Amino acid sequence: MSGRALLAVAVALVAVAVGLTRVLENQYYYFAAYVILQYVVLATAWNILGGYTGYVNFGSAAFFAMGAYTAAVLIKAFGAPLPLLVVGAGLVAGLLGLGIGYLTLRLRGAFFSIATLALAVVLQTLIVNWRYVGGARGIYTIRPAQVPFFANYVELLFVVMVLLALGALATAWWIEHSWVGRGLMAIRDNEEAAECMGVPTLKLKLLATTVSGALMGVAGAPFPYYLTYMEPTSAFNLDYAINSLAMPMIGGTTTWVGPLVGAVLLGTAQQVATVTISSALNLLIVGVVVVAFVILAPEGIVGLVRRKLGKARA
Repeated sequence: MSGRALLAVAVALVAVAVGLTRVLENQYYYFAAYVILQYVVLATAWNILGGYTGYVNFGSAAFFAMGAYTAAVLIKAFGAPLPLLVVGAGLVAGLLGLGIGYLTLRLRGAFFSIATLALAVVLQTLIVNWRYVGGARGIYTIRPAQVPFFANYVELLFVVMVLLALGALATAWWIEHSWVGRGLMAIRDNEEAAECMGVPTLKLKLLATTVSGALMGVAGAPFPYYLTYMEPTSAFNLDYAINSLAMPMIGGTTTWVGPLVGAVLLGTAQQVATVTISSALNLLIVGVVVVAFVILAPEGIVGLVRRKLGKARA
């Protein structure tokens, strides 16, 4: 699909999202859609580093929480509007990704993954002891009472997350279809060979950690307004790290479509399970589905469909 066609689809989706706010009154659907779209951003961001480059990141919750707490600080200190929160969260989380990448990208395999997991633990400890943002007690955020063009702030958050999800997908699409994506995939296949062929491996890996971290921070920017009460346990929730890894694996890690498919399917299943059975089943659903896909379709849904279509054409 060409860039113009994707742009047209994106504009149509935004129009549909705005249109839904005029006809759909039940706020639960906006909350549920917000969570699913949030996972689209997180899964897409994780895939830029973990799928394209082959560096498995277990610290997604750290970048998400950094974006959320950056937004909380901007709200408390300056009463910043939502667009500024998104920009600020993206910049801070992107700089964190750049710094952590510079320190850890010399590690490979499990050592890199353990380092990113340790990052989440360290940052959570710092937040717990930071009184300005409430420490372990948490911090309250009051939503604006009135929002232009929308009946309430929940509808605005839904539309904003639609825009953020489309932005993340557009970024992944551009990377995949540019020399950057080809370089990242060369690193994933054989980093030593790529470096011998002149691929600037360190620069590309730093770019991947920066972009991935920035997108995860952007996903966390509206979080204080979504919950209205945020504390370290909710911001650094293990669900973010697990889902952001599992969703691309389920959808397929070799293309920008895979994280979208995995996030929509798995995110929807979790929301349905939360309402009908129990929210405690979320991680169980993730575990069972991931194990099933690792055994039956390690290339993910998109890879499985491509393989079936290839056989049909042959």
